[in-house]
Amino acid sequence: MKTLRLLAILPISLVMSLVFTEANLAQTPSVQINRTFQPDPLVLNGKSGGTVKSNCGNIPTEPSQVIQVTESLPYLRLTVESQGKPTLLIDGPGGRFCVMADSYSGGKPEQSGYWQAGRYSVYVGELSQQQHNYSLSISQHNK
Repeated sequence: MKTLRLLAILPISLVMSLVFTEANLAQTPSVQINRTFQPDPLVLNGKSGGTVKSNCGNIPTEPSQVIQVTESLPYLRLTVESQGKPTLLIDGPGGRFCVMADSYSGGKPEQSGYWQAGRYSVYVGELSQQQHNYSLSISQHNK
């Protein structure tokens, strides 16, 4: 009887272990930024868009990138480039901001200025229903 109970518990334990391992593997990429980060610009790549419809286009369910700003920075610039129509949704200590491409930015959504220390969830969205490869550039240099 104890053997049967053990055989019933073992598959459940194995499945739970795989579920938790899968969750750890699917974590959002994270990067730490401080005054001396290198290289500058730091370029991160991924896929734009997602299944969540928002006022900032179609975004993924989880952040595309997580940026941990370890100390307040007087200037930081995030720029996203993609073949589609990308958007940039940034959720951080100062609030939640949606950035759309415009003629001033050359069709590349960009957020720049003072960044306070903290955790920023960055969602690279897409105005169309498609997904495209993107490059997210992070720099302390003003163009």
